[in-house]
Amino acid sequence: MSGQGSPLRQIPLLAAAHLRHEWVLTLCLVIALAAVISPLLVLLGLKHGTIQTLRERLVEDPVFREIRPTQTREFAPEWFDGLAAWPGVGFLTPTILPLSSVITVVLPQDSGTALFDLIPTAPGDPLILENGGAVPGDGEVVLTTEAARLAGAKPGEEIAVRVTRSRGGRSEAVEARLKVAAVLEPRAGSLARVYAPLPFVLDVEGYKEGYAAPGRGWPGETPQPYPSFDGAVLLLPEPLQPIVRSGLIINTGFGRIADAKPGRVRELLGFEPPEGFAAYELLAPGSPVTASSLRAIEAKLRGYSRALLPYAEGVVLQAGERELRPVGLSIGAEEAAMLGLAQPPWPAFSGRIPKGEGLVDCLWPVGADGNGTSVDVRAPGVKALDFLLRPVGTTTFERPVVPVELLGVLRTAAQRGVTFDRRTLTFQMARGGYRGFRLYAKSIDDVPGIYHRLREQGVEVAAEVEAIERIRVLDNGLSRLFWLIAALGLCGGTGVLVASLYAAVERRRRDLGVLRLLGFARRHVFFFPVAQGFIIAVLGLGAGFGGYAALAGVINRTFAMDLAPGEAFCVLPEAYVPLFCLSTVALAGLASLVAAWRATCIDPAEVIREQ
Repeated sequence: MSGQGSPLRQIPLLAAAHLRHEWVLTLCLVIALAAVISPLLVLLGLKHGTIQTLRERLVEDPVFREIRPTQTREFAPEWFDGLAAWPGVGFLTPTILPLSSVITVVLPQDSGTALFDLIPTAPGDPLILENGGAVPGDGEVVLTTEAARLAGAKPGEEIAVRVTRSRGGRSEAVEARLKVAAVLEPRAGSLARVYAPLPFVLDVEGYKEGYAAPGRGWPGETPQPYPSFDGAVLLLPEPLQPIVRSGLIINTGFGRIADAKPGRVRELLGFEPPEGFAAYELLAPGSPVTASSLRAIEAKLRGYSRALLPYAEGVVLQAGERELRPVGLSIGAEEAAMLGLAQPPWPAFSGRIPKGEGLVDCLWPVGADGNGTSVDVRAPGVKALDFLLRPVGTTTFERPVVPVELLGVLRTAAQRGVTFDRRTLTFQMARGGYRGFRLYAKSIDDVPGIYHRLREQGVEVAAEVEAIERIRVLDNGLSRLFWLIAALGLCGGTGVLVASLYAAVERRRRDLGVLRLLGFARRHVFFFPVAQGFIIAVLGLGAGFGGYAALAGVINRTFAMDLAPGEAFCVLPEAYVPLFCLSTVALAGLASLVAAWRATCIDPAEVIREQ
């Protein structure tokens, strides 16, 4: 041998020639290896194809990526900013009250009108984009198939919509014409729904609540806040008969009536009732007391000398470093005389907010600091409410006295947004926060995490978590089954190669010994069975992939009627092909090591003795 490189080049050629010479045994080995590889490839293709088909059907239908709120509550804009930044959130838009999310659509050919659900949308809405639609712009809408059928509208046409409200005992309505940007596929839903940009939906809600939409020419005004109370104190010169007392909680909105001690009256109203007066506290546990409940009590006590005084408990105002706990008292001359009090300079309680500036008037305790000057105060609530109190006199009470309607407004502000206009010195209802949301995850794998995180925050939501989890469980189960069968198959295939290559070495002991006599070193002979193992592995892989292709084609054609275009029950991921090939070749190399070791143990002297 002239060089060390020449034997290493000749060994693979000799190994291939030997396999070609014993082509029957080689063919049997290749078929045996392909019989192991083909079923594994088919099993892997079935696992991936089945799971992938199920996943794509879930992923393609945005309903499975949707997370829906199951209760109506108010969400601040800041909450949406935080939620949009969560990992896995693909689309998010606020929604409005369910009662406001209905719009009247004028049907064609004088067929009347129909009520459609009004749903807000925004750029990136997967329900629209993945169902053959386009996100509408200003003045445009997208209709579901059912909505388009009822409205007789096609893409590019216009529909007339009507928004109605009741205000001041009369009905009002405005109309708008909207262009149909697209009609969604039936998969998007079977209900008649209109998808419109969020600003339009908010204008519809605001109009129904009494607000104006100047940009659309819809008239309205900013509603005043309504007063609500925690209860009322009833003062009478004589106690009520038991039957009359019991009747005060029947059909009035109150749920309980209790005797009120003078100390309790002083705590709530700032004064003690005159000697001999009967005092009762009327309560509505779990709900606010409204003007209608107070009017119902007044109607039942018609003919009685009495004073019915509502109260809002626990209202604390912050005036700089001081805390103020005002008393709410709005009584007329007759009630003031009966109770021995000075009549405040504002009207008696009527259940309505006084017009003008009188709501911020107050009577300052005699000798208290700040008498005669306006005081800036802040009240806690849904939104911190800054306003001013304007002293218009003094009082003998130990605490400032204000119209009880002011305390009622401040109590309402603890549940609804209220603003104060310093120019007109009036309170106004603020537009409420959003009452829900439409949320879609980026993929079905992100749904469970977002679902559980929202529930941890106390947000009750619903999602197709169970369906997604079933796919995950099926995927994990099939993966374990595949690897178990693969391990058994690989062990069998490795055993076949080990035995076959070892037997080949034993059959060719004389030939390998001759190679040693010709000058081949032990390391050169070592690679003879290794090269044969690699060649058999490559041929087995080729036959195995050919068998897989034939079986996969039969399976997919058999189930073609149950599959959508582009779907397959048996498909092998491209990323798995090189991995599978490398694994097979590596196992073949390992299986040949035993035979290779046996080849290095052959002594050339044995060949000479046999000769």
